[in-house]
Amino acid sequence: MGKLKGFIEIERQKAPSRPVDERRQDWHEVYLPYATTDLRAQGARCMDCGIPFCHEGCPLGNLIPDWNDLVYRAKWQPAIDRLHKTNNFPEWTGRLCPAPCEGSCVLAIDRDAVTIKSIELAIVERAFEEGWVRPEPPTERSGKRVAVIGSGPAGLAAADQLNKAGHLVTVFERSDRIGGLLRYGIPEFKMEKRFLNRRLDIMEAEGVIFQPNTDVGETIGADDIKGDFDATLLAGGAGMPRDLKVPGRELKGVYFAMEYLTQQNRKCEGDILSDEEFISAEGKRVVIIGGGDTGADCLGTAHRQGARSVHQFELMPRPPEGRSEDNPWPEWPQIFRVSSAHEEGGERVYSVSTQRFTGNDAGELTKLHAVEVEMGRKDGRMSFDPVPDSEFELDVDLVFLAMGFLGPQREGLLTQLGVDLTDRGNVSRDRNWMTSVDGVFTAGDMQRGQSLIVWAIAEGRSAAAGIDRYLMGETRLPMPLP
Repeated sequence: MGKLKGFIEIERQKAPSRPVDERRQDWHEVYLPYATTDLRAQGARCMDCGIPFCHEGCPLGNLIPDWNDLVYRAKWQPAIDRLHKTNNFPEWTGRLCPAPCEGSCVLAIDRDAVTIKSIELAIVERAFEEGWVRPEPPTERSGKRVAVIGSGPAGLAAADQLNKAGHLVTVFERSDRIGGLLRYGIPEFKMEKRFLNRRLDIMEAEGVIFQPNTDVGETIGADDIKGDFDATLLAGGAGMPRDLKVPGRELKGVYFAMEYLTQQNRKCEGDILSDEEFISAEGKRVVIIGGGDTGADCLGTAHRQGARSVHQFELMPRPPEGRSEDNPWPEWPQIFRVSSAHEEGGERVYSVSTQRFTGNDAGELTKLHAVEVEMGRKDGRMSFDPVPDSEFELDVDLVFLAMGFLGPQREGLLTQLGVDLTDRGNVSRDRNWMTSVDGVFTAGDMQRGQSLIVWAIAEGRSAAAGIDRYLMGETRLPMPLP
């Protein structure tokens, strides 16, 4: 594998990026391509580790050591062939996945992990440049029709797999454009939408039918879908945001993160939004409540809109710089991380709980009132107790709630179908990815809860195998997850 002593002789190289002052002025992607020689050297760091735990970290089961070695040896076409065996959309995961594979890389026991994510992205972009990724419609059709409801990564992965198996696939999306959170949740500076459109064009040329502006359960009844299709996949995501039920929540200036991100993504797509409806951080004091990826997306967006100041609040304490004793390898490292948005500015505030908002006579937000908290445990459950005399207030014009999601929307489609839900309110399914309703399957955040793009793609692929078996009695499609 790779260079025999590469992991000893070569250090991990951070992905090159555009200067902060430059990238804050536009919406283009932050990161730049590696120089080919540098990237091949990074591939050479992959060890002959015997048991590649990166497979354990990747829900897709990507053949990571194989394509690391192939890149080191400049065998790019075999590398993309290996990559596409397990991942339909490596150009998306190579930009957006937090790379759990790197957390479980054997080299990461006592050194920096192999740059798996950057190598993955370089492989697929090289493949597009060389013309190796092109439409390949199936040679035969089964005559079976499948409806995929939801066009996020789970729905698109399932659609791609089912189309390859020869089924006639229609993807329904209630928004005006295909892509789900990839389209309207992910900012341009993390993934320019041309990379989404590029793959959708290929899928369409291969025979997948996309039907946006269609809210199944509203514009089309669930019974109509069941009557017109031989199988249905529910992949509508977990779209119910977690709210903050404190006094003053109703004030103008307090928004869910997805309200904010969707608007800016629409504007980047060329949509015209009036000044009255557009949520802009220009010249404003902003607080983001939630320290995860969605919060960081709001942070980078606020920077580019010209915010006067930005604070990002997190209820949890600041993570350690390195693994703690109760977070051993190969678990995902719960450590302090700095995203590209954090490099660009803003203040991160840990162990703080927002207590209330206050505003002026016009109902506009003016202040946030918070308290420092100390994390502990009560009756085996995590607790956050206020620190005495730690109350403070902050002048603020905008607050974005980025505290995660509670599960799928229940009203409409799910109610009409009558599918069973789990104790957490997600759609229940069996080992074949079928719901309690015959012929109706589910995948992605709708059944798993809020998660990562790589899990969504893996679940979409697995559900596709379950649907193919249901329709044909057997399947040759892979099922990476049970």
